[in-house]
Amino acid sequence: MSKRDYYEILEVTRDAGPDQIKKSYRKLALRFHPDRNPGDQQAEEQFKEATQAYQILSDQEARRKYDTFGHAAFESGGGFHSGDFSGFAEDIFGDIFGAFFGMRGGGFSGGRQAGRDLRYNLTLTLLEAAFGVEKQISFNRPSPCKSCSGTGARDGRPANTCRKCAGTGQVRIQQGFFAISRPCPGCQGTGVVIEDQCQDCRGQGLVNETTSVMVKVPPGIDEGQRLKIRGEGERPASGAAHGDLYVSISIEPHPVFQRQGADIICEVPIGYSQAVMGGEVEVPTLQGEITMKIPAGTPSGKVFRLRGKGIVDIQTGRSGDEHVRTYVHVPQHINERQSALLQELAEIEGKPVKNDSRSLLEKVKDLFE
Repeated sequence: MSKRDYYEILEVTRDAGPDQIKKSYRKLALRFHPDRNPGDQQAEEQFKEATQAYQILSDQEARRKYDTFGHAAFESGGGFHSGDFSGFAEDIFGDIFGAFFGMRGGGFSGGRQAGRDLRYNLTLTLLEAAFGVEKQISFNRPSPCKSCSGTGARDGRPANTCRKCAGTGQVRIQQGFFAISRPCPGCQGTGVVIEDQCQDCRGQGLVNETTSVMVKVPPGIDEGQRLKIRGEGERPASGAAHGDLYVSISIEPHPVFQRQGADIICEVPIGYSQAVMGGEVEVPTLQGEITMKIPAGTPSGKVFRLRGKGIVDIQTGRSGDEHVRTYVHVPQHINERQSALLQELAEIEGKPVKNDSRSLLEKVKDLFE
C-alpha cells in the first residue's frame, strides 16, 4: 500500500513554514492521541502517521530529501525507523504531554534543579568600552539558606524522600506506545518533600544575599552586548549546577565623540582664514589630542580620516578609524579691526557688505514714500 503524502497528512501546503507545520501537527496529535481515543486502532494509526510526517518535515535536511526523492529517500535504511518514537517524543512532545498531565518540564536533571541564570545591567563610559575595564558589581543572588543549611526544613532537619518518585525526582509515564520521564508532580522534581518548612526561606532552601563579582570588560565592547560569567548565577541548595550571570552592557553618550561600530566621529571647528589658506588644528582622539593639517580651500563639512584612531573591533582585533568633520566657525561678535579687514576683503571680492543699521520702522516708512 502506497504511503500518503506527508504534507497531505499534516494538512499543510508544500511551502509551509516550520511554525505552521508544528502548529498543524500539534492539533492532529491532540486529536488522535491514544489517550483521547482508547481502543480506537484507526486513531492510533493516524497518530503514528502524523508523527512520522512531522519527524521528517520538521527536520530541514530530511525535508529537503523528501521534497527531492519522496518516500524513497527514507527506504532501505535511509535514516528513519518507523515506529521508534520514544526519544523523539520526549524532545518534541513535552508541551503536548504537559497539556495532558498539567506539567511542564525543563531544568531538571537526576532530581536536582539547576540554578537559574541571572542578569545585570552595567553602564560604561565610551572610554571604558573602548579600552576595556575591570568593574566590581554588587547584586542580589539566591543562595542556600543558612538557617536550614539549604534543606528548606525547619532547623535543618532532613527532608522526607518523595514517595511518588522514590527520591529520583522523575516519574515514568506510559502513554500508548510512548514511555517518557517527567519531573515528579509530588516534589516538583526535587526528590524530597518538606513537611515542616524553614521560616526564613519558606521551604525554598534559598534566600537572596548581596554578593560582589569582578567583571573584566574586554576592549571594544559595544552597546547591547553581553558578558557571560559562568557559575555566578543562582546557587541551588541541592548541590546541582550553579546558574550563570549575564552582564548586559550600556554605554553613556560622549560629549565629543559619536560611535559607529569600531569607528568614531567628531566635529572640529576651523576659522575662515584656516579654511581658505590651510593650517593646523588640534583634534581630540581617544588617545589624546593630536595636530591635524588642514589643506587650503577646505569647505565646511569636509571629513578627514585618522586611520587606526577608532575603537578595537572585538571580533577581529583591528582598530577602527576616527572621522573628523570640520566646519567653518562664524563668530557672533567681532572687533573693529576684524570688521575693517572683512570689509576690505568683501570689496576685493566685489561683494561689498551693506551695513544698514536703520530701524525696522524707518525701513517700513520708506516703502510708502
